[in-house]
Amino acid sequence: MQPALLFIPDISGFTRFIEASDNPQAPFLIADLLEILIEANTLDMEVSEIQGDAILFYRLGPPPPVQELVAQCRRIFLDFQNYLRLVERDNSSALGAALRTHDLTLKIVVHYGRVNVAHIREFTKLMGRDVIVVHRLLKNNIMGGEYLLLSEGYLKTQSLTDLTRSFSWTRLLGGKTTYEYLGDINYRYAHLTPLRLLLNGHHTPDGAPSGRGNSLKVRHTMRVPAAYAFRLVRNLRLRYVWLEGATAVHYDLSKADRLGVSYKVDVNKGQIDFQTVQSFQGEERIEYVEKISHFRLFPNSLLFFFIEAVDEHSCLITLDFRYGYVASPSSLIRYGQLRRVHRFWGRSLRNLVALGERMANKVSK
Repeated sequence: MQPALLFIPDISGFTRFIEASDNPQAPFLIADLLEILIEANTLDMEVSEIQGDAILFYRLGPPPPVQELVAQCRRIFLDFQNYLRLVERDNSSALGAALRTHDLTLKIVVHYGRVNVAHIREFTKLMGRDVIVVHRLLKNNIMGGEYLLLSEGYLKTQSLTDLTRSFSWTRLLGGKTTYEYLGDINYRYAHLTPLRLLLNGHHTPDGAPSGRGNSLKVRHTMRVPAAYAFRLVRNLRLRYVWLEGATAVHYDLSKADRLGVSYKVDVNKGQIDFQTVQSFQGEERIEYVEKISHFRLFPNSLLFFFIEAVDEHSCLITLDFRYGYVASPSSLIRYGQLRRVHRFWGRSLRNLVALGERMANKVSK
């Protein structure tokens, strides 16, 4: 038996949403959300299993300090909710309408105990009483579906002072549930709703935005019509030509012009995963959004393209790179990565502008 942290984020409202929305895209959205949860892992946990709407993470060894655990829960909740907000704002989408009607949110259950780790072919299976406990704790007496639950097993590893300090933003309440064969299990829990004040685009009661989160922007004018620039941005075949350091792009040709398509770009010695998420064409501005995975130290990031017509023959392009956090404990590394990524997008945009103007000139001759 080995000591282990057991951590389960569970999507509340999953079954109701799948059944009531009756949308063929709903299962794909849930898959995207589960991927968001996995990429938001800041505690170096391993995935044991995915069960429909929940993921069992584990980490062998001593428990993390409660400050780090709360930071992990905050990160996973914000990344989850920010992605939902992005989908919800599409007024023309049936999926967006379904989300506005059937609220999806997150509950997180944390337990610390002892487990047996069994390797069955390519799978890792956790076994033991504490694995049963953490799963049973998903069914409890807590009202609502948006909370963090800390079991007594984890609470015993932390000091009362650290617990109080880490939950200054909400109330830490006591609870107990009786389970067949397991008996009474005590826990404490905190509602995560106050964290919604930190979401991107949140508006305060007086209507003023409270902040847009972490964002890096670069912009440049391009001497081509806005519609031409938009076609260029969406052309996956040309992505490696203008993305700085890229050498190749991989995608399914039969799905290249659809929203939701995923593609990979070879950049330097690694690979970046992109997924097209949204596209809006308004009278004054065109907007195109992609989700980025496996991008250096910026998990769960989004790339917004804003294209605004200057006149009939030119436009202004803004690349807005939005990220939740920089995955490094070192402030020096975080600062260096932000500068490096800002240069990366700046050079990429200049490459895009040069490519677009060069192609437009060839067409006009």
